[in-house]
Amino acid sequence: MHGNWPQLLVQAASSMGVPLEEKQLDLFGRYHREIMSWNEKINLLSRSSSGDTLLKNFIDSLSVLQFLPTLPSHVLDMGSGGGFPGIPLKIACPTLQVSLLEASRKKTSFLKYIIRMLQLAEITVIHERAENLLGQDSLHSSYDVVISKAAFKLPQLLTLGASFLRPGGILMAMKSADINDELAEAQPSAVAAGLLLTASHALTLPVTGDQRQILIYTKGQ
Repeated sequence: MHGNWPQLLVQAASSMGVPLEEKQLDLFGRYHREIMSWNEKINLLSRSSSGDTLLKNFIDSLSVLQFLPTLPSHVLDMGSGGGFPGIPLKIACPTLQVSLLEASRKKTSFLKYIIRMLQLAEITVIHERAENLLGQDSLHSSYDVVISKAAFKLPQLLTLGASFLRPGGILMAMKSADINDELAEAQPSAVAAGLLLTASHALTLPVTGDQRQILIYTKGQ
Protein backbone atom coordinates (compact mmCIF):
# COMPACT_ATOMS: atom_id res chain seq x y z
CA MET A 1 0.00 0.00 0.00
CA HIS A 2 2.85 2.38 0.86
CA GLY A 3 4.20 2.99 -2.64
CA ASN A 4 0.96 4.14 -4.24
CA TRP A 5 -0.52 5.96 -1.25
CA PRO A 6 -1.28 9.19 -3.20
CA GLN A 7 -3.58 7.33 -5.59
CA LEU A 8 -5.20 5.50 -2.69
CA LEU A 9 -5.74 8.80 -0.85
CA VAL A 10 -7.40 10.33 -3.92
CA GLN A 11 -9.59 7.23 -4.27
CA ALA A 12 -10.59 7.24 -0.60
CA ALA A 13 -11.25 10.98 -0.49
CA SER A 14 -13.35 10.87 -3.66
CA SER A 15 -15.50 8.07 -2.26
CA MET A 16 -16.20 10.29 0.77
CA GLY A 17 -17.17 13.23 -1.43
CA VAL A 18 -13.86 15.06 -0.98
CA PRO A 19 -12.22 15.81 -4.35
CA LEU A 20 -8.50 16.52 -4.06
CA GLU A 21 -6.83 18.73 -6.64
CA GLU A 22 -3.18 18.44 -7.67
CA LYS A 23 -2.11 21.28 -5.35
CA GLN A 24 -3.78 19.61 -2.38
CA LEU A 25 -2.20 16.27 -3.21
CA ASP A 26 1.19 18.00 -3.36
CA LEU A 27 0.58 19.41 0.13
CA PHE A 28 -0.31 15.95 1.43
CA GLY A 29 2.88 14.62 -0.15
CA ARG A 30 5.06 17.22 1.54
CA TYR A 31 3.24 16.70 4.85
CA HIS A 32 3.77 12.94 4.46
CA ARG A 33 7.53 13.33 3.92
CA GLU A 34 8.02 15.76 6.81
CA ILE A 35 6.03 13.81 9.38
CA MET A 36 7.89 10.60 8.53
CA SER A 37 11.21 12.44 8.87
CA TRP A 38 10.31 14.14 12.13
CA ASN A 39 8.88 10.90 13.51
CA GLU A 40 12.40 9.50 13.62
CA LYS A 41 13.28 12.21 16.17
CA ILE A 42 10.05 12.81 18.10
CA ASN A 43 7.05 10.58 18.68
CA LEU A 44 4.46 12.13 16.36
CA LEU A 45 3.19 8.64 15.54
CA SER A 46 4.30 5.37 17.05
CA ARG A 47 7.94 4.61 16.29
CA SER A 48 6.94 1.58 14.20
CA SER A 49 4.53 3.60 12.06
CA SER A 50 4.83 3.21 8.30
CA GLY A 51 3.53 5.12 5.33
CA ASP A 52 0.48 2.88 5.53
CA THR A 53 -0.22 4.14 9.05
CA LEU A 54 0.04 7.72 7.85
CA LEU A 55 -2.33 7.05 4.94
CA LYS A 56 -4.83 5.67 7.46
CA ASN A 57 -4.51 8.87 9.50
CA PHE A 58 -5.14 10.98 6.41
CA ILE A 59 -8.25 9.00 5.46
CA ASP A 60 -9.48 8.94 9.05
CA SER A 61 -9.11 12.72 9.31
CA LEU A 62 -10.93 13.41 6.04
CA SER A 63 -13.83 11.15 7.00
CA VAL A 64 -15.36 13.85 9.22
CA LEU A 65 -15.37 16.56 6.55
CA GLN A 66 -18.80 15.47 5.33
CA PHE A 67 -20.25 16.23 8.77
CA LEU A 68 -18.79 19.72 9.23
CA PRO A 69 -21.02 22.80 8.80
CA THR A 70 -21.11 23.98 5.18
CA LEU A 71 -20.41 27.63 6.04
CA PRO A 72 -16.84 28.74 6.80
CA SER A 73 -16.17 27.55 10.32
CA HIS A 74 -13.62 28.05 13.06
CA VAL A 75 -12.44 24.62 14.20
CA LEU A 76 -10.51 23.70 17.35
CA ASP A 77 -8.56 20.43 17.07
CA MET A 78 -8.00 19.33 20.67
CA GLY A 79 -4.91 17.20 21.26
CA SER A 80 -3.73 17.58 17.69
CA GLY A 81 -0.49 15.61 18.04
CA GLY A 82 1.03 15.41 14.57
CA GLY A 83 -1.81 17.52 13.18
CA PHE A 84 -4.70 15.06 13.03
CA PRO A 85 -7.37 15.76 12.01
CA GLY A 86 -6.81 19.53 11.76
CA ILE A 87 -4.13 19.75 9.07
CA PRO A 88 -5.71 17.27 6.61
CA LEU A 89 -9.03 19.08 7.07
CA LYS A 90 -7.35 22.43 6.35
CA ILE A 91 -5.63 21.07 3.24
CA ALA A 92 -8.86 19.56 1.90
CA CYS A 93 -11.04 22.55 2.87
CA PRO A 94 -8.98 25.77 2.75
CA THR A 95 -11.91 27.95 3.89
CA LEU A 96 -11.76 26.44 7.39
CA GLN A 97 -10.14 28.47 10.13
CA VAL A 98 -8.27 25.97 12.30
CA SER A 99 -6.63 26.09 15.73
CA LEU A 100 -4.42 23.16 16.77
CA LEU A 101 -4.30 22.68 20.54
CA GLU A 102 -1.38 20.56 21.71
CA ALA A 103 0.33 20.25 25.10
CA SER A 104 3.65 18.79 23.91
CA ARG A 105 6.36 21.36 23.14
CA LYS A 106 8.06 19.09 20.61
CA LYS A 107 4.83 18.39 18.77
CA THR A 108 3.88 22.07 18.69
CA SER A 109 7.31 22.79 17.20
CA PHE A 110 6.51 20.36 14.40
CA LEU A 111 3.03 21.82 13.88
CA LYS A 112 4.38 25.36 13.59
CA TYR A 113 7.07 24.17 11.20
CA ILE A 114 4.70 22.25 8.91
CA ILE A 115 2.24 25.16 8.75
CA ARG A 116 5.05 27.46 7.62
CA MET A 117 6.46 24.89 5.20
CA LEU A 118 3.07 24.22 3.58
CA GLN A 119 2.24 27.96 3.66
CA LEU A 120 -1.18 27.31 5.18
CA ALA A 121 -3.20 30.42 6.06
CA GLU A 122 -5.69 30.91 8.89
CA ILE A 123 -4.34 28.05 10.97
CA THR A 124 -2.69 28.57 14.35
CA VAL A 125 -1.03 26.45 17.03
CA ILE A 126 -1.85 26.76 20.73
CA HIS A 127 0.79 25.24 23.02
CA GLU A 128 -1.10 24.48 26.23
CA ARG A 129 -3.07 21.87 28.09
CA ALA A 130 -6.80 22.26 27.44
CA GLU A 131 -7.67 22.44 31.13
CA ASN A 132 -5.32 25.42 31.56
CA LEU A 133 -7.28 27.44 29.02
CA LEU A 134 -10.72 27.16 30.59
CA GLY A 135 -10.47 30.53 32.30
CA GLN A 136 -9.32 32.47 29.25
CA ASP A 137 -12.05 34.76 27.96
CA SER A 138 -10.39 34.99 24.54
CA LEU A 139 -11.10 31.30 23.83
CA HIS A 140 -14.36 30.86 25.74
CA SER A 141 -17.29 30.15 23.39
CA SER A 142 -15.05 30.99 20.41
CA TYR A 143 -15.38 27.98 18.12
CA ASP A 144 -18.04 26.64 15.78
CA VAL A 145 -16.58 23.13 15.95
CA VAL A 146 -14.44 21.32 18.51
CA ILE A 147 -12.99 18.03 17.29
CA SER A 148 -10.63 15.40 18.65
CA LYS A 149 -9.18 12.22 17.21
CA ALA A 150 -9.01 9.83 20.16
CA ALA A 151 -6.85 12.19 22.26
CA PHE A 152 -9.28 12.24 25.22
CA LYS A 153 -11.71 9.89 26.87
CA LEU A 154 -15.22 10.99 25.97
CA PRO A 155 -16.26 12.37 29.41
CA GLN A 156 -13.13 14.54 29.58
CA LEU A 157 -13.53 15.70 25.98
CA LEU A 158 -17.11 16.79 26.60
CA THR A 159 -16.25 18.61 29.83
CA LEU A 160 -13.29 20.47 28.35
CA GLY A 161 -14.52 20.96 24.80
CA ALA A 162 -17.89 22.48 25.71
CA SER A 163 -16.27 25.60 27.18
CA PHE A 164 -14.65 26.44 23.83
CA LEU A 165 -17.87 26.05 21.81
CA ARG A 166 -20.17 28.88 20.92
CA PRO A 167 -23.90 28.25 21.62
CA GLY A 168 -25.21 26.06 18.81
CA GLY A 169 -21.71 24.83 17.99
CA ILE A 170 -20.87 21.15 17.61
CA LEU A 171 -18.36 18.85 19.26
CA MET A 172 -17.18 15.92 17.14
CA ALA A 173 -15.60 12.88 18.77
CA MET A 174 -13.79 10.44 16.48
CA LYS A 175 -14.03 7.03 18.10
CA SER A 176 -13.65 3.34 17.37
CA ALA A 177 -16.75 1.29 16.60
CA ASP A 178 -17.31 -0.16 20.09
CA ILE A 179 -18.20 2.83 22.25
CA ASN A 180 -21.37 1.83 24.12
CA ASP A 181 -19.69 1.73 27.53
CA GLU A 182 -17.91 5.05 26.95
CA LEU A 183 -21.15 6.66 25.75
CA ALA A 184 -22.98 5.63 28.90
CA GLU A 185 -20.11 6.81 31.09
CA ALA A 186 -20.09 10.17 29.30
CA GLN A 187 -23.79 10.96 29.59
CA PRO A 188 -23.57 12.80 32.94
CA SER A 189 -20.69 14.89 31.57
CA ALA A 190 -22.74 15.77 28.49
CA VAL A 191 -25.66 16.94 30.62
CA ALA A 192 -23.42 18.98 32.92
CA ALA A 193 -21.71 20.60 29.92
CA GLY A 194 -24.97 21.50 28.20
CA LEU A 195 -24.30 19.15 25.28
CA LEU A 196 -26.84 16.96 23.49
CA LEU A 197 -25.88 13.97 21.36
CA THR A 198 -27.55 14.90 18.07
CA ALA A 199 -25.96 12.41 15.65
CA SER A 200 -23.90 9.25 15.60
CA HIS A 201 -22.39 8.00 12.34
CA ALA A 202 -20.98 4.49 11.94
CA LEU A 203 -18.40 4.45 9.15
CA THR A 204 -16.35 1.88 7.31
CA LEU A 205 -13.40 3.87 6.02
CA PRO A 206 -12.57 3.43 2.33
CA VAL A 207 -9.36 1.61 1.34
CA THR A 208 -8.46 0.69 4.95
CA GLY A 209 -11.78 -0.89 5.94
CA ASP A 210 -11.38 0.45 9.50
CA GLN A 211 -14.55 0.89 11.54
CA ARG A 212 -15.26 4.29 13.07
CA GLN A 213 -17.99 6.01 15.02
CA ILE A 214 -18.35 9.78 14.70
CA LEU A 215 -20.28 11.28 17.61
CA ILE A 216 -21.74 14.77 17.21
CA TYR A 217 -22.85 16.78 20.24
CA THR A 218 -24.56 20.16 19.94
CA LYS A 219 -24.19 22.87 22.58
CA GLY A 220 -27.41 24.44 23.81
CA GLN A 221 -28.26 28.02 22.97
